[in-house]
Amino acid sequence: MPDSMDKDVAQAPSVARQYAINAMVSRFTVQAFASGLLSAFGHNPKIAIRDLKGDINFNPEQIDKSTMHLVIRADSLSVTDNISDKDRRDIESEMREKVLEISKYPEIVFDVAGVTVNKAEDSQFNVTLNGQLKLHGVTRSQKVPATLVGTGDMLRSFGEFSLRQTDYGVKPVSAVGGGLKVKDELKLTFDIVARAQS
Repeated sequence: MPDSMDKDVAQAPSVARQYAINAMVSRFTVQAFASGLLSAFGHNPKIAIRDLKGDINFNPEQIDKSTMHLVIRADSLSVTDNISDKDRRDIESEMREKVLEISKYPEIVFDVAGVTVNKAEDSQFNVTLNGQLKLHGVTRSQKVPATLVGTGDMLRSFGEFSLRQTDYGVKPVSAVGGGLKVKDELKLTFDIVARAQS
């Protein structure tokens, strides 16, 4: 009987664990590319997302069933470039009030309902996150390539992807008196760290 019980325990499937995203150590940035007068000076605005939260449901035995709910406060996006305070205020004001229209659309939400595993090595997995991105009141399917690493109570997901602002009804930013115009395509880079909940 004990041997049978030990065998049942050994074969018991692992269960999905809930992880909470740690905004303090996570990083999420948006790289825009200039097309106006300032593009000649290599002025490509880099924007940091300061306020994000959410949770991840992850089971290393069934990675394809993993889910994630990520919420970003639209008013937390800020320019990180070394530029004058006036230009920074100008770009951020344009971005928040006219581009993202944060009074109407205060949150950006990404919901992942499944994962495609492309490659697995030990505790590291190359995956595609299959999700729905809600931005500026428009929801569209968005596939995001990522690397998942699980160690102990920590789960890390990092990678980069691109999106077109006009797909979400967003008018690309034009600031600094029209001298800075941003191209439609943005590159987003993320390094999300989450901790298992007890």
